[in-house]
Amino acid sequence: MRGWLYLLAVVAAVATATPPAYVEIEFEFTRNGGTLARITERLERSGEEYQLTETWKGRGIYALLGSARRVSRGSLTANALRPREFFDERSGRDTARAWFDWNAKTLTMQYKGNRASEPLPANAQDRLSFLFALSLVPGKADSVSYTIADGKGLSRHVYRLVGRERIKIPAGEFDAIKAARHGEDRESAELWLAAERNYVPVRLLVVEKDGTRYEQVAIRISP
Repeated sequence: MRGWLYLLAVVAAVATATPPAYVEIEFEFTRNGGTLARITERLERSGEEYQLTETWKGRGIYALLGSARRVSRGSLTANALRPREFFDERSGRDTARAWFDWNAKTLTMQYKGNRASEPLPANAQDRLSFLFALSLVPGKADSVSYTIADGKGLSRHVYRLVGRERIKIPAGEFDAIKAARHGEDRESAELWLAAERNYVPVRLLVVEKDGTRYEQVAIRISP
């Protein structure tokens, strides 16, 4: 067991943590242990403006499925991440889009030519931004809820910080905060946020109702 002095130092570090100005994380994405794709997540921040970019490259036979790219833009401070626009483009599919108007408090989504607006939930995130929004939670709350827009619809998620673990993955060895989501009628999800890397996500495990396991593990973090 680590001592109280160490724990106090951790708390102090959490309280003063700020999002990185730039980070790029490369993940290996697997299904039941078999590699499906390499995913690259890149965060770029200038002042309070951010851009998150995610690109997918299939491996093996999955390379035939084409490519995927998701982008989230908005504002990011030490206390909040507010997306402004999001799009998800994939080979062979229509692009899904979402716009967040925080002044007018409206959310607009578009997919397959259908475009509609509705009231913007106070805790709204997009399918990409919520992973990095979680990095702002440690030291501020024990749980957080999000309403996540993907351009096609909304889903609601509650994550709880359930503990601290030392994990060893291809990208390195990290002290990590573990966040978990469990639902009665849907899959469970667990995320690990690396403490010494501004709590960016470095591992994600999703287990579906039928037991299928999808895992996303960081193999490279730069700088």
